[in-house]
Amino acid sequence: MIPTFKLEEYLGKHEFSSPYILCASDAESFSLEDILSLATEEERHLWKTIRLGYTEVFGLPALRETIAKSIYPGLNDQNILCFAGAEEGIFCTLSTLLKKDDHVIVLTPCYQSLSEIPKYQGCHITEVPLREDEEWRINLQDIERAITPQTRWLVINFPHNPTGQTLRQNELEDLIKLLDKHGIWLFSDEAYRLLGEEKTTHPTPAACLYNKAISLGVMSKAYGMAGLRVGWIACQNQDVLHKISLMKHYTSICNSTLSEVVSLITLNQSETVLQRNRNIVTHNLKMLDAFFEKYSHMFSWTRPTGGCVGFVRYHGKSSIEELCNGVRKSEGVLLLPGSVYQVETPHFRIGFGRKNMVDSLQRFENYIKKSHPIE
Repeated sequence: MIPTFKLEEYLGKHEFSSPYILCASDAESFSLEDILSLATEEERHLWKTIRLGYTEVFGLPALRETIAKSIYPGLNDQNILCFAGAEEGIFCTLSTLLKKDDHVIVLTPCYQSLSEIPKYQGCHITEVPLREDEEWRINLQDIERAITPQTRWLVINFPHNPTGQTLRQNELEDLIKLLDKHGIWLFSDEAYRLLGEEKTTHPTPAACLYNKAISLGVMSKAYGMAGLRVGWIACQNQDVLHKISLMKHYTSICNSTLSEVVSLITLNQSETVLQRNRNIVTHNLKMLDAFFEKYSHMFSWTRPTGGCVGFVRYHGKSSIEELCNGVRKSEGVLLLPGSVYQVETPHFRIGFGRKNMVDSLQRFENYIKKSHPIE
């Protein structure tokens, strides 16, 4: 059996009963009314005349065309395969393309399915940890040392969940040169791409630079549309996309008609949507800068350079589980302990993509003042 998904089990148990989510991994959501108000006359007509039948397995052609045009320079709709969320994209892609006894390198800590699905497929896994003393940056030397003649895949995630670290353009280009030298495929989870502070820069999607790369995207994170359950992968190799689509026949078969049209409208107004969320992230990071300076004796972190999550080290006397349980029970504030990422150090994930982060942070501070008066 595939192991329990610790992160999703933890959130499933506590997320909807905790009024203050300080570990949220997505940006502020929109109401349907807000999004429809951005629609063109043609898009509003499309919305009003939707037929609630099956859609194409690969996704609505207009949506795929818009995804390619707005996110993946040089690619087109034939290079896009849509899914019911990013998790389905991860599952179908890795389940289809990874073979028993393949050697797969996975950067950790990571979203659990990125490592567990290769293990479930019977692959040999080498985990290459990102290091806090290196500011969680990618280390090409560590990756190169992990490569063997049997290495078929490298799995990465940037902007990184949970640390919020990003890849620089030159780092990605150097990584691709290394992989190309050895004929290794790259699965690049780019769910948080385009989100961060206003000054944040993001490298070109891996799928645009490398013919053995698959880039994963989703409406959930940067666009704040987790409820749509629309994700996708991009790849230059259309035969590979076809193979993956055959696995989708065993999962969702196709996306929600309604969700695809709302995604289309959103992506056609992506700069408006993304700018709002970047403003929220920029504001919230300023609040966190002040908080961590005030409580530097208790907490430290490498300040995130992208996305809307960060990984905080706790220097208190109690365990990280005691901290997370205490603030949840006392103040209704949900943090995510590092143990759900298989991390043994006293870290927790904090999220700063939502407007009410300031309220959640204030309640967290109330708890600290009550329970850690001496520290």
